[in-house]
Amino acid sequence: MSQEPENHTASNGHAANGNGTGTAVTGAGTSEDTRTAAGENAQTLTTRQGHPLTNNQNTRTVGNRGPATLENYQFIEKISHFDRERVPERVVHARGAGAHGVFEAYGKVGDEPIEKYTRAKLFNTAGKQTPVFVRFSTVGHGGHSPETLRDPRGFAVKFYTEDGNWDLVGNNLKVFFIRDAMKFPDLIHSQKPDPVHNRQTGERIFDFISNTPEAMHMVSFLFSPWGIPANYRQMQGSGVNTYKWVNAQGEAVLVKYHWEPLQGIKNLTAQEAEAIQAKNFNHATQDLYEHIEKGDFPQWELRVQIMSDDEHPELDFDPLDDTKIWPEDQFPHLPVGKMTLNKNPENYFAEVEQSAFGTGVLVDGLDFSDDKMLQGRTFSYSDTQRYRVGTNYLQLPINAPKKHVATNQRDGQMAYHVDSAPGQNNHINYEPSSLNGLKEAPRTAPDHMPQYTGRLVRQTIDRENNFKQAGERYRLHEDWERDDLINNMVGALADANHKVSDKMVELCTNCDPDWGRRLEEGLKAARAGKTAQGGNQYNESKGSDAVAEAEAIAHDAKPY
Repeated sequence: MSQEPENHTASNGHAANGNGTGTAVTGAGTSEDTRTAAGENAQTLTTRQGHPLTNNQNTRTVGNRGPATLENYQFIEKISHFDRERVPERVVHARGAGAHGVFEAYGKVGDEPIEKYTRAKLFNTAGKQTPVFVRFSTVGHGGHSPETLRDPRGFAVKFYTEDGNWDLVGNNLKVFFIRDAMKFPDLIHSQKPDPVHNRQTGERIFDFISNTPEAMHMVSFLFSPWGIPANYRQMQGSGVNTYKWVNAQGEAVLVKYHWEPLQGIKNLTAQEAEAIQAKNFNHATQDLYEHIEKGDFPQWELRVQIMSDDEHPELDFDPLDDTKIWPEDQFPHLPVGKMTLNKNPENYFAEVEQSAFGTGVLVDGLDFSDDKMLQGRTFSYSDTQRYRVGTNYLQLPINAPKKHVATNQRDGQMAYHVDSAPGQNNHINYEPSSLNGLKEAPRTAPDHMPQYTGRLVRQTIDRENNFKQAGERYRLHEDWERDDLINNMVGALADANHKVSDKMVELCTNCDPDWGRRLEEGLKAARAGKTAQGGNQYNESKGSDAVAEAEAIAHDAKPY
């Protein structure tokens, strides 16, 4: 952390010198008081109360052997903070890496003026730059899990726009397992460890999937090499959900977002991933950090697909279904800007771990579609941050917008300033008021006002079409990708209950007969002991072999 030079004017306007009053701005965007006590300098260790510490090696005890006494304030402050220095881990997306950067708008969508479709200001001028923070992650595994595991990757971008924050929260794959948020806890529970023996199994995952046919499109990606990106720099990103763009007239279109890595795309087979994991289980975090550190800044182009806002009966799928891809030949990918990541975090916890994203964080010109997954995520994402980081998580520098904030929200855990406006009557924390409280912003463009008629129901969508795009993806895979897909599914299903594996053979056959046939043949061969298929992650046989091998090859040691 750099020290303010003497007599430099700090951010509060006071001279910052050895014993003067002043503040220095740290890299994380917070203010640091530079006043020192007699005998102190900038590197003097203190308590969090500012008391200089002369002995940080020993607790206060009765004699040098103890016992310790209760009034050890220095120790109690230190250890009690240590006991609390981890916030609750994210239930999903716990393992992550992040970086700062900038998004530069092209000022157009494809070859058309972007104002035709959206009034969002961050897109409207060629060359306009918006600061961003990006967090990449794995989805289902814990905070210190290997980055080589088969799993979707999170791809969350926070845009600090002139109109406030916009969070584009998505994954590396363009589809998801389910189309209704009601099933999200079930999905994640099936991918988490067994609640009895605390191990993940292929049987649990495929038990859920075999009873959820809409997941087959995701299976066609996830159990192929696309399920293990080589690193974070060389993977695609997608908003997955369907959103809307709204123009100055209040007219809306449906939109899907896609990040295309300008470094190219690279994926790994299960065997390749295992070899990397044996050497480095943090490889993707290290890769991102080191490329930025040496100035080789990764870039992605943001592209959108646009569709008129109606039900599109001519399509054989519902455009709001997250398990489907909009065909690119009908809905081309139109470039709107480019993102460059050019600065590593200065503190992982403050910036990456405490960063908080939500699908409901939109700015004017961006809006929600009726996508049922999006509707559920919009509550869940922000709610989990209030639980995990705290009620005032948006006051943290990494999450706070880089613009004026004024609200009537008060208090709560860890409130460290009031979102009040200059000259505001601080007695007034409500609206409306005639006593100099906060006022509503003037409306400059009409709201988008979609019209709804229909019965309130609990029903599945009409056009499920669970198998067509999954089969197309299977046939689009390269031969080696199909081989890896079959091997990984066989490895995960070989020890599963036959009810589960038989259902999966049936579903794969519905997608493509070759897929079902190869899976069935692979399962028969694996169960006959003729082949060892798939990676270790969900392979119970290989997992058991590893348990026995650990004891067999271990070296004896004498007790001491």
